Amino acid sequence: MNLSDLISKVGSEIAVSDWFEVTQDVIDSFGRATGDLQWIHVDAERAARESPFRAHDGTRATVAHGFLTLSLLSQWMDNTLVVTDQRAGVNAGFNKIRFTGPVIVGSRIRARFALVSSEPVAGGAKLLWKVRVEREGQTGPVLTADWLTRSLTAPVADQRASRSPSVSST
Repeated sequence: MNLSDLISKVGSEIAVSDWFEVTQDVIDSFGRATGDLQWIHVDAERAARESPFRAHDGTRATVAHGFLTLSLLSQWMDNTLVVTDQRAGVNAGFNKIRFTGPVIVGSRIRARFALVSSEPVAGGAKLLWKVRVEREGQTGPVLTADWLTRSLTAPVADQRASRSPSVSST
């Protein structure tokens, strides 16, 4: 669908991603990339003894980083929704993010994207999405977010040119 068609669907759920399995390798890789190596995420042996989080079978287990779950939104959006006339998609930030439940190692999670509003901007539109990430077999979401993106369909002038130049003292 093109951007105009997408905008006509404000108020509707637009996309549901495929399920994604959160493995210990995924959690460990994220921990190494971000430097967040807290045992609750990356030490499976200690988590098996001490974790407050339990898998479906009742065993104690590691839990994914909340920011790992959040970071999957861009991938899910790109893989789930194709805007045919979009030249670039830009993450513009969040109005609200809530981590509402744990993502235990081995869980399968997916995202649901509802388009709340759109606003014209130079070269495209600013879009507000209501995102809900759900964990298979669990009632209620593990993450909710109000996510702002920009869908750019036309070239725009270099934004740096419109900023005031830095003042330096010599």
